[in-house]
Amino acid sequence: MMHKKELISMIKIQLKSFIDSKRPKDAEVRKKLDFGYSWDGKTALLFEIRPQWNDPTNIVELPFAKLRFVKAAKIWKLYWMRGSGKWEAYEPKPECTNLQLLLDEIDHDGYGCFFG
Repeated sequence: MMHKKELISMIKIQLKSFIDSKRPKDAEVRKKLDFGYSWDGKTALLFEIRPQWNDPTNIVELPFAKLRFVKAAKIWKLYWMRGSGKWEAYEPKPECTNLQLLLDEIDHDGYGCFFG
């Protein structure tokens, strides 16, 4: 049985590893497009980091995936950001008990929901 602290650090390791795999290797490219995440203990947001198109001095974070952990059910729910700016359950695989499987689903992005 994993303790809460171990579970949280595993989640952070999985999220960081996923984002690190997406980040451009070249530091110059990272100034134009990079990736990051936030984790508040319940919800992970995965986002692009890039200069605002009409004001490059303003760096913006554009979320493309949201993963919410439902503790009572011990499941992860996966959402994608619609063009309207609203979150929607990712229909092909809206939930799973395994975070890594959902990260793989985002990576594969068979429907072009996350990376267009």
